[in-house]
Parts: sequence; structure tokens; C-alpha cells
Amino acid sequence: MTLVDLVLRSMRKNLKHYYLYFFALIFGVTLFFIFSTLQHDSAVVEQTDLSAKMASGFQAATVLLFGILIIFVTYANDLFLKRRSREIGLYQLVGLTKGAVSRLLIIENILLGAGAFIVGIGAGLLVSRLFLLLLMKLVGYEGFVNLSFSGAAFLQTAAVFAVLIVITSFRMFWKIRRSQLIDLFNDDQKDEHPKQPKPIRSALLGILGVAMVGFGYWFANSEYMLNMFLFLNMLLVLAFVIAGTYLVFRVTIGWLMTLVRKQKNGHIGLAGALSTAPLMHRMKANAKSLTVITTLSAMTLAMAGFAYSMYYSTEQETRVRVPHDFLIDEVGEGNEGTSAETAEQFAEDLEAAGIGYNRQSITYLDLTASMSGDHLPELLNWEENTVTTLIFNTRELKAAGLDIEEPAAGEAMIHDSGISWLMTDDVFPFEASVAAGEGTEKLNVTSLGTQEVASGYAGVYTQLTVSGETYDQIKAAAPAESQRPLVAFNLDDKDDLAEASAIFKNYREEMTLDFYSSYKESLSYNGITIFITGFLGLAFLVSTGSILYFKQMSEAEQEKRSYTTLRQLGFKTGEIMKGIRRKQAFVFGIPLLMGLVHSVFAIKSVSFMFMSTDITLPVTIAMIAYGLIYLVFAVLTIGYYRKTVHAAL
Repeated sequence: MTLVDLVLRSMRKNLKHYYLYFFALIFGVTLFFIFSTLQHDSAVVEQTDLSAKMASGFQAATVLLFGILIIFVTYANDLFLKRRSREIGLYQLVGLTKGAVSRLLIIENILLGAGAFIVGIGAGLLVSRLFLLLLMKLVGYEGFVNLSFSGAAFLQTAAVFAVLIVITSFRMFWKIRRSQLIDLFNDDQKDEHPKQPKPIRSALLGILGVAMVGFGYWFANSEYMLNMFLFLNMLLVLAFVIAGTYLVFRVTIGWLMTLVRKQKNGHIGLAGALSTAPLMHRMKANAKSLTVITTLSAMTLAMAGFAYSMYYSTEQETRVRVPHDFLIDEVGEGNEGTSAETAEQFAEDLEAAGIGYNRQSITYLDLTASMSGDHLPELLNWEENTVTTLIFNTRELKAAGLDIEEPAAGEAMIHDSGISWLMTDDVFPFEASVAAGEGTEKLNVTSLGTQEVASGYAGVYTQLTVSGETYDQIKAAAPAESQRPLVAFNLDDKDDLAEASAIFKNYREEMTLDFYSSYKESLSYNGITIFITGFLGLAFLVSTGSILYFKQMSEAEQEKRSYTTLRQLGFKTGEIMKGIRRKQAFVFGIPLLMGLVHSVFAIKSVSFMFMSTDITLPVTIAMIAYGLIYLVFAVLTIGYYRKTVHAAL
């Protein structure tokens, strides 16, 4: 019998072992091909007019997606090898060399890969259109886009998949090369009989794990996080949380289960024997995979929750940065017309189109200021430098339609969305010394405003609003050239924004100072972001859920003999399934619960980016959706166990 004959016979006999690994390969090819198709299709880039943004976002996501697929496929490959360890041992027992067995498995792997690649490309072609429609919907594009076969996507997917096959084939070769014959026959029982843990050591390490996770949560949301060492602080938090999570799975949970068993004097009953005991015996082997799954779940939930919050709050956050529907400022040197003349022409065009509006002239003071205070953010470096500061009259802004509070005389309110995340409550009050002509006007800055007060300056210049009396006092001392005129337009009917924005482009095409254009641009950015994170989240979710599902299927096969014994002793399927459901509640529930908690604190630590929106609803929706999909994998696993228990007798 030739090696090829042996390969074909082995593949026919092992179909029940292959389908999990085959699914993993098909899933990887399909996801990557869809992603690559949307990235490279010229019609998509051209029609959405987002080439630069899409390119950078998709390129970064492609690398991350490749990393997800490596983890998923290599895990499925390891599980596939473990389930066939006895067969591999038998091959060697009847005389095949390790080299021959390695070649047999590698040939099988290549054939499986080729079949999965063909099926995956076909599946990708079928569903790419659905993902394209979703992308167009998210970026607000209402036209028709024809998706064609992308040769570049095909070649990129082929290259990535070839790398996956090489990696998995090498792991097969390395496993057979290093394994001893006795290890292959005992691979199923590996790590199921750990040493009795030392109580004091277990208690210390168990408490340490919880403490490390708690410290990571506290530090991420403390005032010490936001300083010049922000990146290092993020790495520190990540290290503490991941290491603490590993200790929780490796030690803390096992230690708590040991205490519960001791409290019951070892009488844990049938349900406990089918749930608590297997978990304790396999905790050492499961700790690493559960830590990885929890970390991936937290990353997925944080990404999905953050991206959905950005998309959900696009209109509100755009209004924070662009408070007026339209704003006309003094045009630069070499252009025709002043702000007043341009505003007059724009007003005539609006009236000709039958669009109602409120028009208000605003004059701000372009000055410099030095800031001083006991708790100013270090990252701003304000105390050593002067800051360009724009001074606005609150009364003029109110007349333009803004709902803002007027400060008391000698006080000011700061408006700067670019630094709002640093302006915590303990920063206030602080003093702003404004250079006005030859003198200096001191203002007591008492609070942070909820929005900018002039479109186009968000994150560029610090804006201070003062009372009418204080503004007149500073204006009188300031040089005349510091006065800058603006004209703000706010429409009576917001449904006219699209039409009015098209008219406005005739005047200020080179600089966007209107709300509608800014909103559409932000919607495009956030639409791409939520699509990419949603796509990666789907990959994370299916990967982690499938890993748990595959692992539990393997454990079900290992425990089948125990179920046979229990059935022979007279236990019914329902009694056995009670313990199995309890076990699955832990296996799926604990990583999900810890992932949810991790993601809540992660999102909370970046919630400062949303000035005007409560992100509780979008984050909750994302978490519920994630939990429901995870529940599907748990139900499938319980269904597989039920079939196994039925078939045990």
C-alpha cells in the first residue's frame, strides 16, 4: 500500500474528526476573502470616495484578522491532532517511521486546505454582496455599487492561507517529532490528574489574581492614568489584568472549588461529580485557553461597544464640534470678499431657495493667555507656555441660538473638545491670564462647556466664553487687529441642511464650516470603524465560541465511558444532563462574565471621549448581542452532550 492510498483511506475513516478542522479552515478563508474583496474592490473605493480612510483602516484590520485566524486555526489543528493521537501511535506501532507519519498528516493537511480554500472562496463570493450592502448603509451611501471578483483579494487570501497551512503542517511535524509512543496513547488523560494544591500557596495566589485584576481596573480609571506616560500605563494595566485573569483561572477558581468540596466533606453529589470534579481536574490544562478566550472576549466587547457608541453618537458629537449650521469667517489673504459680504451673498441664496434661517454676527478676540492652577493636566504643558485663546461674548452666542450659561463677571468657561478628556472636575478652578494690549486680564476659569462655540476651531484653539461686561472690558484693552468677525447661520428647518450645505460649498469649499458636511464625514468615518470592528468582532466571537465548542466536544468523547457506566447504573439522561448543564454554565459563563466586566472598565476608561452622549445604551446593546451569540454556542454544546449521553448506552 502506497502512502497516497493510506492517506485516502485515513481521510475516509476519519471524517468525524476532520469536520471541525475543515470548518475552521473554511471559516478562515471565507472571512479573509470577504474582507480582502471589500478592501481591494475599485468600485467600492471609488463610489464611497473614502479611499485613504478605507485603506488605512482595512490594512490595520487585515493584520489583526490574520492574527485571529492563526490562533483559531492552530487551536483547531491541535485539537484535531489530539483526537487522533491514538491513531498516530498505532501507525508507529505497526512500523511506520515518524517521517512517514509526518508526511501522511501533512499531505492530508494540504488536501484539506485545498478543499477548504475552494469552498471558502465560493462562500465568500456568495456573501460578499451582503457585507458590501451593510458597509454602504453604515457610511450613508445611497447609490448602487457593483461588486466584482477581485484578483488582488484572491491572491492575498491565497498567500495568507498558504502561510496558515505551512504553520499547521510544521506544528504537525514538530508534535510527531517530539512525541513518544506512550505519550500518544495517553494524550487524552494529560493534565487531568494534577497534584494536590498546597492550601496556603493556593490561597495567596488566588487572592493575588483577584487583586491584580482589581488593581488594573482601579488604575485604568484613576487620575494617575492620564499623564505623559499614558502608553506605558496602558501596557501596565493590560499586563496586570491578563496576568490576574490567568491566576484567577489557574488558581483562584480551583481553590474556591476545593473549599466548597471540603465544606461538603467530599459529598458533592452526581451533579457536582459531573461539573465541579471535571473542572478541577482540567483547570491546569484549561487555564491558558480560558485566559485567551476571556481576553479576546473583552477586546471584542470593548471594540464593538466603543465603535457602536461612536456611530450611535455621531450627530450629537458632531454638534459638539460644530455648534452652528453654517459659519462664515474672514477669508484668507488673496480671496475676494469679507465675511459680511460673503454672508450677504449666502443669505440671498438661502432666501432664493426658500430656506428660513437665523443670522447673527459674532466678534471674538484672538489673544494669548497663560494658565496657572494646582491641578492642570501635565500633558498640556500649559504652565510653561502661552496658549492661543479665543474670547467670545456669551450674549452674542445666545443670540445666535446656542444654549450656554453666561459666567459671572471676571469668570470664564472653557470650551475645547480636543482636551475635554483631560479636564476633570479637580482641574477647576484655574486662572487664565489673558494678554490684552499692554496689560493683562485675569479670568477665573470655573468649568468646562458642553460644546464648542465656533465651528472649525474644535481641537485647534482654546475658546473662553465670558459675560458681556467682561468681554467689553477685555475688548477695550486689546488691540483692534485681535478682533475677528464671524457670521453664524442656523436654519429654521433642519431638513433643509442638505440643500443649504450644497449652496454653502460655493463659498467655502476649501474649509468645512457647516454642520451637515461635518456630520456626513463623521458618519463615513464611524461607519467604516463600526464595520471593521464588527467584522473583527464576528471573527473573535466565532473563534472563541468555536474553540470552547470544540474543546467541550473533545471532553465529551473522553467522558463517554463514564456516561455509559452511569446509564448502566440506572441514572437517567435528565439526571446526568443536570450536572453537564452546570459545567457548561461555568465553561461558557465565566469567560463571558469576566470578559464583560473587563470590557465595562475598558470602555469606562475611554468614555471621556464622548462629551454629550450617554453611551450606556449602545454599550448595553452590544453586550447583549454578544451574550446571545455566545449562548448559541452553549446550547449547541449541551445538545452535543445530550446526544453523547444518549448514545453511551
